[in-house]
Amino acid sequence: AKKRDHRMIGTKQDLYFFHNVSPGSCFFQPYGTRIYNGLLEFVKQKYWDYGYEEVITPNIFHFDLWNTSGHAGHYKQNMFHFLVEKEEWGMKPMNCPGHCVLYSHRNHSFRELPLRYAEFGVLHRNEYSGALSGLTRVRRFVQDDAHIFCRKDQIEQEVTAYLAMFKEIYDTLGLDYDLALSTRPEGFLGKVEDWDEAEAALTKVLNKWKEQEKKKWTLNPEDGAFYGPKIDITVYDALGRSFQCATVQLDFQLPIRFKLSYVKSDGQKETPVIVHRAIMGSFERMIAILTEHFAGKWPLWLSPKQVMVVPISGASVDYALGIKKAFHEKKFFVECDVRDLTMQKKVRDAQINQFNYILVVGAQEQENETVNVRTRNNKVCGEKKVAEVLQLLCRERDEKLLEAVMGQKPKA
Repeated sequence: AKKRDHRMIGTKQDLYFFHNVSPGSCFFQPYGTRIYNGLLEFVKQKYWDYGYEEVITPNIFHFDLWNTSGHAGHYKQNMFHFLVEKEEWGMKPMNCPGHCVLYSHRNHSFRELPLRYAEFGVLHRNEYSGALSGLTRVRRFVQDDAHIFCRKDQIEQEVTAYLAMFKEIYDTLGLDYDLALSTRPEGFLGKVEDWDEAEAALTKVLNKWKEQEKKKWTLNPEDGAFYGPKIDITVYDALGRSFQCATVQLDFQLPIRFKLSYVKSDGQKETPVIVHRAIMGSFERMIAILTEHFAGKWPLWLSPKQVMVVPISGASVDYALGIKKAFHEKKFFVECDVRDLTMQKKVRDAQINQFNYILVVGAQEQENETVNVRTRNNKVCGEKKVAEVLQLLCRERDEKLLEAVMGQKPKA
């Protein structure tokens, strides 16, 4: 586990670091930003597939908003707040109040629902300095946060769709998971019948999930949020350690506090339900988990160091740079080692630096328009046509495969 520590790997691979000029706020270096953006684009594609709309809201709000949302009374100690022109303002610790303002900006018909607002907003929470720990406990972070404004009769379909999206993402990342239903706590707010209806809808969704996926779910009695029941998702990494990142929560109270409504078919106004949901949770925490899960050996689609081209001698540098250009044009993170070192030393350095593929080129490869392929695990794949290697690596990256397509033993 110590060898997998994300703080150690982050330093070794030049991914990210922290500095005392801003405790709990990560500096992502270029290599780390590539991983960050890879996860972000992955989620954005799923948002497109599942009908979400991206929105952008402010980072700083007048405390009137936090009084309306209830954060002023229940969460102020975890917020950064300050005076501007003798008025109190606060940096947002979560996106939901801003999304309520967005929803309330105009009137809505029942036909418009569900509305799915997604935002990769920068959030700040005032964690105690002693509690800060690498990327797992930070003050500044970004969530794949989304809020679905829907009718009560749409809860089941929306949570079902959420679980389908969640499964696609976590299966792609190679993470195992368990689901649990957390029900009405003692200090709940709202009507008992609303809670009963919502818990019944979530139970139905989870039973369907159990049938389809052959995975059991558990019950956490009286462990729901005060504003609504939720499905808690526990994630396990390669070492079997558990984390909580993803969640889906129903909220009956925030729509009431913000006086949100939609017009029903009979012309009467009705209060919508908000479905709070996240899949990655915070990207910072997920990158910490994945760094340790993969032990720094990133799959090609997430890797910040995908291809290294190694010319055998100075005579092959121009050909090597041409190979680099060909891979760069196909949007690979590719580098060329033109240092005056032996080929063996350059290959070893590339493997230590976790480049997925090392392409060695010399006079023979230049004549044949080929590359000699090695992997970071020192598997020698031999001489291959450039077009063939490009095709194989494009497939491995674009299909987001966890296993390398080159250098693997054929499956029986």
